[in-house]
Amino acid sequence: MFIQTEQTPNPATLKFLPGRAVMARGTANFTDAPAARISPLAERLFSLTNVSGVFFGADFITVTKQEDGDWYHLKPAILAAIMEHFTTGQPVFLNGGGEAADTAADEEDDEIVAQIKELLETRVRPAVAQDGGDIIFHDFDDGVVYLHMQGSCSGCPSSTATLKAGIENMLRHYIPEVVEVRAI
Repeated sequence: MFIQTEQTPNPATLKFLPGRAVMARGTANFTDAPAARISPLAERLFSLTNVSGVFFGADFITVTKQEDGDWYHLKPAILAAIMEHFTTGQPVFLNGGGEAADTAADEEDDEIVAQIKELLETRVRPAVAQDGGDIIFHDFDDGVVYLHMQGSCSGCPSSTATLKAGIENMLRHYIPEVVEVRAI
């Protein structure tokens, strides 16, 4: 098994590509070890010293290190843990579980929210996934779109610029009712 790694815009995260599907649909974000109990893979990664976050995408795993962690020592341990997990045939989630984040429009959404979700799904999510992260729609209230950044996007030095210069400008261009985008 060959696992590729890619740097992300966030120096505290690395993206690992195991060459196989990680999530059948959506994404999963683990910010601490207790939350990782539903995933043997996430639990294994959190057992490593200096791992502070694990994020699963369709075909990648993004690992966030603690501030005092060193990629030189941590990266080989992460590669070994991922390889061991997949070669032993264990599931990524226990009992087929795992909460998949999904921003697809619901029938209950009003027209503006549906447009926002559609733009996020088709134009934003693929771009942030390439950087090892995801963006989740949270709310639209009084012209303000509230989004949650996950994976390498969470805590990334350039995430504010991405939100303001990229996502906010695009949403304002296509949906005049949008006046601002804020991270939650």
